[in-house]
Amino acid sequence: MTRQRTSISLFSGIAGLDSGLHKAGFDPIFCAEIDQNAQATLKLWLSEQGIESVVASDVTQINPHNLRRDLELMPGELDLLAGGSPCQSFSLIGRRGSLIDERGLLLFQMVRYAEAFMPKVVLIEQVKGLKSAPCLKNKKGGVLENLIRNFQELGYTVSYEVLRSADFGVPQIRDRLFLVASLEGKFFFPQPTYFRATSTEVPGTFFDKLLNPYKTVYDAIHDLPEPVLKGQRENISNHIDITPNRDRERINGVPEGQCLARQLHLPLEQRQRLNPEKDTTKFRRLAWHEPSLTLRGGEVFYHPSENRYLTPRECLRLHSFSDAHVLVGPIRGRTGSVKTLDQHRLVANAVPPLLAEVLGKSIVTQFFSR
Repeated sequence: MTRQRTSISLFSGIAGLDSGLHKAGFDPIFCAEIDQNAQATLKLWLSEQGIESVVASDVTQINPHNLRRDLELMPGELDLLAGGSPCQSFSLIGRRGSLIDERGLLLFQMVRYAEAFMPKVVLIEQVKGLKSAPCLKNKKGGVLENLIRNFQELGYTVSYEVLRSADFGVPQIRDRLFLVASLEGKFFFPQPTYFRATSTEVPGTFFDKLLNPYKTVYDAIHDLPEPVLKGQRENISNHIDITPNRDRERINGVPEGQCLARQLHLPLEQRQRLNPEKDTTKFRRLAWHEPSLTLRGGEVFYHPSENRYLTPRECLRLHSFSDAHVLVGPIRGRTGSVKTLDQHRLVANAVPPLLAEVLGKSIVTQFFSR
């Protein structure tokens, strides 16, 4: 039986990172998540797994040295510190505030906690835009350089790489930067085990035996029953259709895998002001036999063949969550601002558990199996 190792997660969300790392052999002894719906989902997952973990809210209001003593750990005893701070500051989509945005500063909470705990390994997830995010001196890539330097000054060897979730069996094209800092030397990232079925870059039968074609939307959701409408009794948790009637009308006639903005044959009243070049993710259908596009917090994709948005359960499956993973919180409409995250946004913000498991197992193999 795999020995469970200790981990702490910051910005834990709905336990995407924690659930994958748990399968790889890590027990979270402390988690922190400020959003009330995400935290409630996290607590439910911990309870269902029988994991006794301290759960807190705002990581900035905690003294990590006091926390370490409360957890009865000496510096260097913690196996893994993991987390992915809010990514909007570094995202290539929309405005990039970088460190001017207070959310960007949250990334360096990982360094603050690492300094107190001196964990054997640190794992950070971020959007790939972090590679080019400017620092306060406006140097391109300066944020990542500063982050790496901070860990190096603590004695860590740092490696980072952009990984595509689909390359590791997640039915979604999702590119994210992962950084691993270790006191035991350089981390070597796992190699892809899945590829596009139409790829011409996979030569010979040797690779054919090692790699599998990408998991698709069909693989992930085709066996789900029809969703229920909001207010009806759920036959499977979080499988609820909240599509407004007007949005059903607007997506009607959009072919599988395409977006409304480019359907110039449809009436202008239906397309309205959508830009064919810029609005390619709005009113967008997924394709059955391709991986999903990256799930996003501000927009929800449409079902490949039905005139409705994806349900939260379908999004969970596209993110590689099991059906036992239940979301807590409301399912809101797709417009307007909200103080807390609704179910679709909760999933979009999460780390795919399957990719977290792959990384966790690589960390165990390289640093804990000697």
